[in-house]
Amino acid sequence: MIDYRSDTVTRPTPAMLEAMMRAPIGDDVFGEDPSINQLEAMSASLFGMESAVFCPSGTMTNQIAIKCHTQPGDEVICDRLSHIYQYEGGGIAFNSGASVRLLEGNRGRLTADQVRESINPDDVHKPASTLVSLENTANRGGGSCYDFADIQSIKEVCLQNNLRLHLDGARLFNALVAKNETCRQYGEVFDSISICLSKGLGTPVGSVLIGNRPFIKKARRIRKVFGGGMRQAGILAAAGIYALEHHVSRLAEDHRHAQEILAAIRTKDFTGDILPVETNIIIFEVRGRFTAPELAARCKEAGIFVMAISPTQIRMVVHLDISPAAVAQTIAFLNSI
Repeated sequence: MIDYRSDTVTRPTPAMLEAMMRAPIGDDVFGEDPSINQLEAMSASLFGMESAVFCPSGTMTNQIAIKCHTQPGDEVICDRLSHIYQYEGGGIAFNSGASVRLLEGNRGRLTADQVRESINPDDVHKPASTLVSLENTANRGGGSCYDFADIQSIKEVCLQNNLRLHLDGARLFNALVAKNETCRQYGEVFDSISICLSKGLGTPVGSVLIGNRPFIKKARRIRKVFGGGMRQAGILAAAGIYALEHHVSRLAEDHRHAQEILAAIRTKDFTGDILPVETNIIIFEVRGRFTAPELAARCKEAGIFVMAISPTQIRMVVHLDISPAAVAQTIAFLNSI
């Protein structure tokens, strides 16, 4: 099976499994798991930030951040395609009692002018605008990446209007590799950053929320309330340490593989519009002799799993477990239909 449904389907490499088996462990809720402590310190240091907390999922890190930054009745500003709005079960309302200002960005990316124009006036009839959340790369934007200068401009708007700035960086390392940017740049502008270890970096479980010490102290309390204290989870943290040390630069290989597959997709008569492919995600329109679900079913018969994300669109996500041989097999199949 060649599985392009998501980069969440990766399995630990043998070397990662070995690191997990050797991990020293303790009780993380007591702050005594040395592997988790190392991962948190390592993550914070990468971004030049003060502290971090390890959580089971990116949804949890995002939702903890939103709850830390807002009060019930506040408003969160984000793109309408944002993961925090589309794919986190209504958590902004359920967990934080906040409303959402949805903006129509460019493939999931906002501009400073859009943010500025969406801030509510100081009016008792309006929710208080307190938080801006960006997503980089933008999943539903086809893995699109922000230009860092645009993020800096948004940060200036936030500073001028006393808004906090959060980053859903589930695939941030893909953006860093594609744009030749650094973790430290992001640590300088965001109030909080969520990074996911179980997508392109290939760990089985886990995300890290990064911020200053008071923010993370509050986040730990919320993590406990959300049921996110995992006790002897150093086995999982060891996978994260290994991934940060060994699996970041190799993301460029995923990006190259996506471009090779894209070239084959472009030649097909059933291919319509294709979102620009900047990283490891390919989203394309299906028309003519197939619907998207029909094409996905045809691929599955050949042992190639893709995702129909709408009646007319297919998403393919390239990742650690997609080898050069799998890419060649995929291209050969596409050329055959």
